[in-house]
Amino acid sequence: MHAYLLPLVSLFRQNADPAQAAPMKKYMRDQFEYLGIKSPQFKILFREFLDEYGLPPLEELDSIVRELYALPQREYQYLALSLAGRSKDGLPASFTKTIEHLIVTKSWWDTVDSIAGDIVGAHFRRFPKTREKYIARWRKSEDFWLRRTCILFQLGYKKETDFPLLCDLIRENLGSKEFFINKAIGWALRQYARTDPQAVKKFVKATPLHPLSRREAMKHLE
Repeated sequence: MHAYLLPLVSLFRQNADPAQAAPMKKYMRDQFEYLGIKSPQFKILFREFLDEYGLPPLEELDSIVRELYALPQREYQYLALSLAGRSKDGLPASFTKTIEHLIVTKSWWDTVDSIAGDIVGAHFRRFPKTREKYIARWRKSEDFWLRRTCILFQLGYKKETDFPLLCDLIRENLGSKEFFINKAIGWALRQYARTDPQAVKKFVKATPLHPLSRREAMKHLE
């Protein structure tokens, strides 16, 4: 195990709560094991660790987050994303390969949505050419989590949103029966409606969206 992770993993193991782990696992449909550390305690422990050890060197972050992702308990994946998120403004363009690995590994909404809206969103702002390269590939992927990321990465862009791109990505996924795709479409449109409600209304009216997508998109517009 990487030396940076030894005290981090030890700290979280020492604070494991089996009584909480079972319901947390059930909430995630029994897909992941848990230490049983809920969000408020997680934040306290993570802050305690950072106060003493700081963030890892950027050149070592790839191996650190991959090692955390390989551990069975879900809290370690959350730690990987927390470290990457804290480091997002300094990540090199080459880290996109690592980001892709995090999206497609142990995929579920709790990790993918954090990656898409926070890490990918910031990363693609900084590296537009990298964005073009990866969006071109991800949008055609059979892995719907990569396509969901394409739809959601602009959630925080507001006026900087490339709305034509978002519309194209949505059209490419019309007819999908995948809940997480249709939910993402509605979420992305609802978020952009805060910036340009008329554009969203016009698009929704002209597009044969899934009922779930339409309902989510129009939630605050009707």
